[in-house]
Amino acid sequence: MILKKIQDALNTQLNAEFYSSYFYLSMSTYFESKDLQGFARWFRVQANEEYEHAMKIFDYIYQIGGEVKLMQIDGPKTDWESFLEVFQDTFEHEQKITKSINELLDLAIIEKDHATVNFLQWFVSEQVEEEATSQQNVKKMEMIGDSKSGLFMLDRELGSRVNQ
Repeated sequence: MILKKIQDALNTQLNAEFYSSYFYLSMSTYFESKDLQGFARWFRVQANEEYEHAMKIFDYIYQIGGEVKLMQIDGPKTDWESFLEVFQDTFEHEQKITKSINELLDLAIIEKDHATVNFLQWFVSEQVEEEATSQQNVKKMEMIGDSKSGLFMLDRELGSRVNQ
């Protein structure tokens, strides 16, 4: 039987993952509006990945006998001052998600919920990758600065990302 506080925390994380998907989809539409299809594709793939993360939690809650409680998802930011700002927001968002996963893991450890501790290890590893990738993208955008050719090259590079 799942503890209510673990179930509530998992549902909160579930909502955060759905929000992440929505947030990245908003970034994708922003880049579509700027005719940067490579960036748009990268963020669409990222949105799909976050949706998959949410569904892992969704399925896990039911697997352990819990109840999924879907919550309202706030509308994401839709406009940015610069392309760099989009990537900076991505990095900040991933840091926030890492913090929430770590807090959820801490709760599972305190409550001696070994199954949830084990389940969350995948998310801990995933967040290391998410933060590293988003930080690399910020650094690339900073290097590019106002270079149109650099922007074109990065658009091409990011556009090659595929769903996994």
